[in-house]
Amino acid sequence: MNMTTSLTHTSHEVINGNQGTPFVLLCDHASNAVPEPYGDLGLPREQMERHIGYDIGAARVTRQLAATLGAEALLTRFSRLLIDPNRGEIDPTLVMRLSDGAIIPGNARADADEVEKRLDLFHRPYHQAITRTLDERQARGQVPLLVSIHSFTPSWRGAVRPWHAAVLWDKDPRLALPVLEALRQDAGLIIGNNEPYDGALPGDTMHRHGTSRGLPHVLIEVRQDLIADDAGADEWAARLADVLRPLADDPANGRVEFYGSRTDRHDGGIAPALKAEIEAAVLDRLITHLRARTDVQNIDLMNLAGFCRNCLSNWMLEAARLHHLPMTKDEAREAVYGMPYERWKELYQREASPQARATFEGSGGRHVDDGNSA
Repeated sequence: MNMTTSLTHTSHEVINGNQGTPFVLLCDHASNAVPEPYGDLGLPREQMERHIGYDIGAARVTRQLAATLGAEALLTRFSRLLIDPNRGEIDPTLVMRLSDGAIIPGNARADADEVEKRLDLFHRPYHQAITRTLDERQARGQVPLLVSIHSFTPSWRGAVRPWHAAVLWDKDPRLALPVLEALRQDAGLIIGNNEPYDGALPGDTMHRHGTSRGLPHVLIEVRQDLIADDAGADEWAARLADVLRPLADDPANGRVEFYGSRTDRHDGGIAPALKAEIEAAVLDRLITHLRARTDVQNIDLMNLAGFCRNCLSNWMLEAARLHHLPMTKDEAREAVYGMPYERWKELYQREASPQARATFEGSGGRHVDDGNSA
């Protein structure tokens, strides 16, 4: 085991490795910490301990793997709920307001200025550190081999996930396929190939530092129940070290080579997973816009477009119930209004004009709530 030293920054930690070791390990979701002045983002501690706050077990695996390989490692020191470092700067899911059924109060009013502030404080310093590390290695004539460590939940929306681990990749097979093949040599393991997630995500960490630079790279996901304690994490770190170590000497990994990305589409199509994220972002943008336009009454929305804020909250509640997520009517409304519904009415709701009421009633519009808020 090699001795290493660590350098810490508000946003990340760098574990120095041996210069001759080509591996650079990344752990994007290493921590569930929320630095000051963001407090706890309005969430109880048990929510931050869930997978929505960080990748359970991933940090321990990364540290042990770095020590075993003598590799340099960079780990974040903030929760993905504050801002997700595994998303591009313009990704719609960069700052989540709703994550796996949990409303994030501290993100409810995160406007463009606040997102920019979090980018400067946390997201950018982490990625700038990665860039510096890779630049320094390439300046010495070394081709870095990027390995990103993540973890995933044993079940999702009631569906059990059978995979023990997964190899995620885009189009560069140099690390991904040998890792996949080696892990599948163990008959007792079920190893996913781009499942339960797809490794082609524009602007994510691997795309930014691997695909775009032509560097060999792979993202490895391990199921969280297998690495939730130190013994399990250490076992998987040892297994991954055995898989990765021979790849350092493969001539195919000693050169920069550009494979492009499966997301570089020219037919106007969008990968299903990305399409779902874009659609979620559009809804998030609409909700943010409606929160800012408190001058626009619900009855005005009903008269002009046939829906209002309460419709959105009802649709959100229906979708949550469809996926067996615990959400109340009040919680759904607060997710849309950015505050308790009764408080919004006190602050912003006005008596509807006779003309607005006549238009609403004349259209045969069906109110989704009581009162004059339509």
